[in-house]
Amino acid sequence: MCARVSLSHKLFAPSIWKSYATGSGRNKDTKFNLRKGRLKEWRSPTTLYGYPVNPGSLQNQIVNALHLGERGRASTLLSHIGHDKHILKANHFVQILAYCAMKPDPLFVMEIWRTMEEKGIDMNNKCHVFMIEALCKGGYIEEAFNLMSNCGETADLYPTLRKYNTLLRVSAKMASLTHASKCLDLMEHDMLGKDEITYTELLKLAVLQKNLSAVHRIWNEYARYYSFNLISIRKFIWSFTRLGDLTTACEALQHLVALVFHGGSTVKISAEEKMVIPKLDVPIPFYSNLEWDRCRNVKEMATRGREDKMGYQNAVSFDLNEVKTVGSVLGNPKSVPVTKILRLSFTDVIRACLPPKNHELAEQLFSQMQNLGIEPSRGAYDGLIRVLVQERGFRDGIELLKLMQQKNLKPHDSTFAAISVACSKTLELDLAESFLEHMAQSKSAYHYNKLLEACDTLDQPERGVHIFGQMKQLKVAPNINTYELLFSLFGNVNAPYEYGNLLSQAEAAKRINAIEDDMVRNGIQHSYISIRNLLRALGSEGMISGLLHYLRVAENQFTPGTPIYNIVLHSLIEAKEGQMAINVFRTLMSHGYRPNDVTCNIMIDCCSISGSFKYAQGLIALMIRSGYPPQTQTYTALVKLVLALEDFDEAMILLNQACSEGIKLDALLFNTIINVASWKGRIDIIEYVMDRMHTERVPPDSTTCGHVFTAYVNQGFYNTAMEALQVMSIHMLSEEDEDNKTVFKDLIYAEDSEGESRALDLFKDSKEDLAVALFNLRWCAMMGNPISWSTNQSQWVKRLALGYKQF
Repeated sequence: MCARVSLSHKLFAPSIWKSYATGSGRNKDTKFNLRKGRLKEWRSPTTLYGYPVNPGSLQNQIVNALHLGERGRASTLLSHIGHDKHILKANHFVQILAYCAMKPDPLFVMEIWRTMEEKGIDMNNKCHVFMIEALCKGGYIEEAFNLMSNCGETADLYPTLRKYNTLLRVSAKMASLTHASKCLDLMEHDMLGKDEITYTELLKLAVLQKNLSAVHRIWNEYARYYSFNLISIRKFIWSFTRLGDLTTACEALQHLVALVFHGGSTVKISAEEKMVIPKLDVPIPFYSNLEWDRCRNVKEMATRGREDKMGYQNAVSFDLNEVKTVGSVLGNPKSVPVTKILRLSFTDVIRACLPPKNHELAEQLFSQMQNLGIEPSRGAYDGLIRVLVQERGFRDGIELLKLMQQKNLKPHDSTFAAISVACSKTLELDLAESFLEHMAQSKSAYHYNKLLEACDTLDQPERGVHIFGQMKQLKVAPNINTYELLFSLFGNVNAPYEYGNLLSQAEAAKRINAIEDDMVRNGIQHSYISIRNLLRALGSEGMISGLLHYLRVAENQFTPGTPIYNIVLHSLIEAKEGQMAINVFRTLMSHGYRPNDVTCNIMIDCCSISGSFKYAQGLIALMIRSGYPPQTQTYTALVKLVLALEDFDEAMILLNQACSEGIKLDALLFNTIINVASWKGRIDIIEYVMDRMHTERVPPDSTTCGHVFTAYVNQGFYNTAMEALQVMSIHMLSEEDEDNKTVFKDLIYAEDSEGESRALDLFKDSKEDLAVALFNLRWCAMMGNPISWSTNQSQWVKRLALGYKQF
C-alpha cells in the first residue's frame, strides 16, 4: 500500500494552479479593523479542530500570513519548513491544513501537498482528512474524490466515515448524484458502515433526487439502529415535506412534540453555531439497500398524495397534557434551540399544505403552534397565507398580514406575491399592484403576467402599458407568457364595436413591431400561443397581408394544427376574402390536418360569399362523416347562405329543423334571419321568428332589439315598436337574479344623471346587453309608457303566438 500519491497522477487540474499563482483563490479571508484601518492579526486558538496549537511555531506564522492575505509570505515560510535539525513529519502540517479546511483554502492545501511530495513526507490520516475537507468546501469535488480513491490504506492512512461524510455532503450541496453514487460504492468497498451524519447526507441526496422511497428506507433503517432525537426527526420532517408526503410528515411532527413532552433530548449549540445532540455516535454496518431510483417513487408519491384530509388532521392532534407540558418546557430560557426546531418543523409542514391545497390542516397546525407556546415565524405565516388565498381568496391573507404587522413581522416577498396573484384573479387590480410594490425583490415575471392577464380580461390596455413599464423599471425579465399577453392586449387598436381602418392598422403594426423587437432583445422566440394571439389581433384589424405572413411563420416554426388555420379562415371570411379562405383551406387539407366542426362552419359561412349551396352540402357531409353533427353554428351559417340567395322559405325550414333537433340555440341564429327580414321589410318573418325565439326560451340581445325596433319604425308601427322594445328588454333582464330587479327599477326610474352613469358602468364590465336593456326601459318610461314586468299580458306577445303559422 502506498502512503503517498505522486503528483504525476492527474490529481489537480492545471487551471487550479494557475488561479493560485495569480492570487485569485476562491476564499480570501481579510478581516478589516474599521477603527484602526488595518487587517487584524490572526490570533491562534489553543486548539483547532480538537488539535493543540503552538502559538510560536512556524505553522502558526504561516496561518497568520494566510489570514492576513499575505500569500507570498505564507509560501516562503512553507518552503522553509524542515530546515531545522528536526525530522519533518506530517504532523508539522496539521495546524495549517486545519486552518485551510476551516476557511476553506483549497489552493494552499495543494501547495502543501506538493511540498510534502517534494520532501518525501508520508501522509497521515489527520492531514488527509483536512485536505479532503478543504477541497470539498472549496468546490473541488473531483480532486477530493481523486485524493480519496488514490491513497492506499496504511497504519497512518485509512478510510474513515468523516472523509466519506464530507464527500457525501459536497455531493449533495453540488447536486451531483454521480459523485454520490461513487462515494457510496467506495463506502461499500471499504465496509465502513454509516453513522447519523451519513444518514443526514443520504436524506439530502434522496430529496435532491425526489426519491420518496429512499427517504422511507432511510427512516426505517435509522429507526432500527438509533433512537430518534429532535434534530434527526427535524431532518426527516424536512425531507418528507419537500417530497410531498404530508401524511408521514404529520406523523413525524407528532413524534417530535412527544419527544419534547417526555424530555428525551437536549440540544446544544456547537462552536460552529450549529445545533447538536451531545452523545456518542456509533457507526452501524453498511448495507447497500438505498437505491437511487427515481422512477419507482413517482407513482408512490402520487398515491400518498391522495390521502384524505381527515387523516392529516388526526396526525397532528395533541392532548391537553402534552400541550401544557411542552409549553412549560419551552418557557425555560435554555430551551431556545428546542423552540427553534419545533418552529422550523411546524413551518415546513404548514408550507407543505400548499400543493394539496389543504388550508384546513394549515390552519390547525398554525393554531397548534400557538397552543404550544411557539410564536409562528414569517415562514409559517407565509405558508398559511399562501394556502388560504389560493383556496379562500385574498381577504383572509390581508387579515393575516395585519396580524403580522401588529407583531412587527416583515412578510416574505412570496407572501406579497401570493396575495397579489389572488387579487389579480379576482380582477382587483389596484390591490394586486400595491402588493407587488411591497416586494423587496420583484424578479419573477409570473406575478406581473397575472396582472397583465387581468388587464386583458377587463380590456384595459392603458393599465397594461403601465404594468409593463414597471417591469422594465424594476428590470424584471419578461418571459414568453408576458409577450403572449402583450399581443393579446395591444395587437388590435379598435374597440370591439369598430372596424379596422388605415390609421388603426398602422398603429397596430407599430405596436406589434415594438413587441417583437423587445422579444429579440431578450432572446425569446415566438410560441404557439403568441402566434395565435398575434393572428387574432391581425384578423380583428383586417390586416390580411400580415395575417398570411404570420401563418407562414407558424407553418415554418411549429405544427400549426387546425385551430391556427381556423383563426385565419375566420378572419378572411370577416374580411370577405372568400377565395383566399378557400386557398388556406386547401393548404390545411394538403398538410394532412383534419378539419373540425369549427372549420366546416367557417367554410359554410364562406359559401355565402360565393353563393355555392352545393359546396356547403358537401361540407355538412364531411362534418357528419368526421363525427360532428350539425350544431347551432352550422345552422346559422346555412341560414346566412340561403338568405344571401334570398330564399326565406328555406331559411324557415332550417330554423324549424334546428328547433326540432334539440340542440342549444342562441340569439345569433334568430338575429341572422331578423336582420335580413328587417332590411327587406318582412314584418311577417320577424314576428314568426320572434315567436319561435320566445317558445324556445332564447333571450334576445341588443342586436335583436335594434333590428325589430327598426323594422316596425320603418313600417310606421310606432306603438308596436315601443311595446316590442319593452318586452324584449324585460326578457333580457329576466335572465338576472330576482334580487337585482329592485336595483334595475331604481335605475330605470331614476330622475338624475346618476342612474345613467351606473348603467354605463355595465359596459365597462362587458355587460352590454344588460346596459342596453336598462337604457331601453328607461327611455320607454321617459316616453310615458308604463313598464309591465308581466310580458305574457302584452298584446304584441299574444299576437305573435296566434299569427303566421304558415311557416
